[in-house]
Amino acid sequence: MTSGRDLSLAQRAICAKYGADLSPIDPTLKVGISINVRTGLQPLNGLRHPQEGDTCGWYLWAGEELSEAPDFFVPLHAVHLADWCPLILPYLALPPGWRFLIAEGHEDVWFDPALLSVDSTTHLNDVAAQGKEDEPGAR
Repeated sequence: MTSGRDLSLAQRAICAKYGADLSPIDPTLKVGISINVRTGLQPLNGLRHPQEGDTCGWYLWAGEELSEAPDFFVPLHAVHLADWCPLILPYLALPPGWRFLIAEGHEDVWFDPALLSVDSTTHLNDVAAQGKEDEPGAR
């Protein structure tokens, strides 16, 4: 992505493709992100809870497994995501309750209503496991 306009168009296209409302994030808010996102490991995963405090609700990680380690997710201001992993930026205007899993030649995006009822990230691993069971087939 070379400009904010290009990113905005890409985000609109993703939301339109999946019938989701456009809900861009405030770049001054934080995401929860795993350090392994910077390594190029795939697939890239994201899920969005409702915004709470100074977080936009997004949790992002790379790989097949979601670690249960208490320090797996670190806070990061969303403005820095372009440096960490620009591939995820087009998906970050999906509203709370949405998830994605992307890898080279693969894209799954789906709504997971369980994400809307989670009040705390302490339930994140349970929600991620439940969403994995509900995950649609490869597209």
